Amino acid sequence: MTERNPVRWLVLVVRVPAEPSRHRVAVWRELRRTGALSLGQGTWAVPDVPAFADGVARVIELAQRGEGEVVVLDAAGRAARDGARLEALFTADRAEEWAEFLADCGKFDAEIDKEVRNGKFTMAELEEEEHSLDRLRRWHRELKTRDVFGAPAARDAERQLAHCTRRLADYTQQVFQALHQM
Repeated sequence: MTERNPVRWLVLVVRVPAEPSRHRVAVWRELRRTGALSLGQGTWAVPDVPAFADGVARVIELAQRGEGEVVVLDAAGRAARDGARLEALFTADRAEEWAEFLADCGKFDAEIDKEVRNGKFTMAELEEEEHSLDRLRRWHRELKTRDVFGAPAARDAERQLAHCTRRLADYTQQVFQALHQM
């Protein structure tokens, strides 16, 4: 974003009673799932873009269920560096998520290698790998939606997901051949 068109932020000040803790945990999990940036005790920020609207609404609903409250403030950095700092912190969080995603893609790849090495060409194993790839695809879509500033690792994640898709296609072909040679 440019200095002429700074990013607007929603700052959420969250207060939920300590007991029962399940409400605080539910709110915290939803904030994390939404991709909110923790600014400190009970204070979170998200870019003020439509991709975060549903998550913010769920956070408010969960807090109210726990007899808490969320104050939502519109904000922008007072100086350009303030907005840039929020953007950098937010993008760093996305980079961590992309790194975790890439690690799971590596695990998927290693699992396919193991099944091929062990000659495990069964429908049950194929279905398990299909479920794993579906989970990676859903996760990728969620991360891509949250990554509004374009963390550099997003491109690597896109390529790695395509690689995993090709690996599953190859494994599917091997399972098909193994099952039809009987």
